[in-house]
Amino acid sequence: MDDPDRLDRRAFLQRACAATVAAGGGELVAVAAGPVAEKPKAAATLPTGVVYDDVYKKHDPGPGHPEKPARCDAIMKALAARPLADRLRRVQPVEADDERILACHTKQYLQTVKADIQAGRRMLSTGDTSLSKDSLAAALLAAGGVCAAVDAVFAGEVANAFCVVRPPGHHAGRSRGMGFCLFNNIAVAARHAQKKHKASKVLIADWDVHHGNGTQDIFYEDPSVFFFSTHQWPWYPGTGLAKETGAGQGKGTTLNCPLPAGAGRKEVLGAFQDKLAPAAERFKPDLVLVSAGFDSRQGDPLGRFTLTDKDFADLTRLMMDLARRHAKGRLVSVVEGGYDLAGLASASAAHVQALSGA
Repeated sequence: MDDPDRLDRRAFLQRACAATVAAGGGELVAVAAGPVAEKPKAAATLPTGVVYDDVYKKHDPGPGHPEKPARCDAIMKALAARPLADRLRRVQPVEADDERILACHTKQYLQTVKADIQAGRRMLSTGDTSLSKDSLAAALLAAGGVCAAVDAVFAGEVANAFCVVRPPGHHAGRSRGMGFCLFNNIAVAARHAQKKHKASKVLIADWDVHHGNGTQDIFYEDPSVFFFSTHQWPWYPGTGLAKETGAGQGKGTTLNCPLPAGAGRKEVLGAFQDKLAPAAERFKPDLVLVSAGFDSRQGDPLGRFTLTDKDFADLTRLMMDLARRHAKGRLVSVVEGGYDLAGLASASAAHVQALSGA
């Protein structure tokens, strides 16, 4: 699914934003969706795992870049400010080795990433992802951190987990990084779960305002991974049409819900309730993963969706209900986008509070 002719992220956003405003797409009013799952009970008092390490802040895209190290601080401070101390447990990340990365990315691409960083390049040669000298260490620990969360959930050490990692990952395809992403963290974790924990089926749901084209690319022909996405259309990266449903043996295991600018609770939560829930009932995953992009929150500078913190909490409870019904409650979420620091902080805290059963 990778397309080298796609626009770079900033150029696409500038053009798409102008087109959306001209079409009046920003006038859509969000209204309440239908009922959501009841507030779930905590799984046998197990805590929610939180993956974090200061190494993630060493990936430095440069001054003025929206995907900045301060995103980590905003999230972690917001979690510390909530009365959740007895409900959370830190999960220590470990670096993903080459074998884990190569389960999702080509050998040539991995070599390209290493060579670009070693050469001191400030931009990844395959796409619009800024680099610094510590980007490889951060990216390997990000992918490995999500794998550590999966291990903790399968071991019964935590009920579920939230991974505060960067750089983000859902735009990184098999042979190309782009859109601020180096390695596809959630995809690497899915393959890790399949190999180490014998998870036969993995569900990945992505509520980032941008389509997770990299995740779709990696699993497009794979019937063992179901990929679901709600995202703004038209918008970066220009993929994710409803007609993109998978190919070969993977036909029918990709489900895209492109939505117009201004979409909010009714449209996004409605898609999760009306489209994902029945699909999950048929698919019956052993593990549920969430690409938790909070740039779909109202006021984000890189998106035009209108979700609120309550909407993210309700989306979280819906995903917990799906995990409880089909995957023994096993759920791991991973930070993707979210570029308004205050909004990212409050939405992340609402998400984790819901995960913890508070």
